Amino acid sequence: MTRKISLYLLAAFFCFAGVMHFVNPSLFFKAVPSYLPEPMALVLISGFFEVLGAIGVLVPRTRKAAGIGLIALLIAVFPANIHMALHPQQFSEIPLYVLYLRLPLQLLLIYWVKRASG
Repeated sequence: MTRKISLYLLAAFFCFAGVMHFVNPSLFFKAVPSYLPEPMALVLISGFFEVLGAIGVLVPRTRKAAGIGLIALLIAVFPANIHMALHPQQFSEIPLYVLYLRLPLQLLLIYWVKRASG
């Protein structure tokens, strides 16, 4: 896959994911571990930065910084993925195997962002 195609797919992925934080915040709200404050604010903030990162990787001047930001975001939201895997009863609409696949998927997403954004 060429780098340009990879960047467009990456941007589309994060833009879609970020917009979904605003379209269906309740799903993301449930994923925020209870020990974190202001879960709705965290959902909206992470959605905003996913969209911002998606736009940023498409702009050559901001690509590297946006990639670093997306990697930091992926690391920051990893506790939500762990929470979802440990509390599958709260996410009955999502198959159990998907909840567990999300964990290694974070590593693949980090790798993809790093490769695509340079």
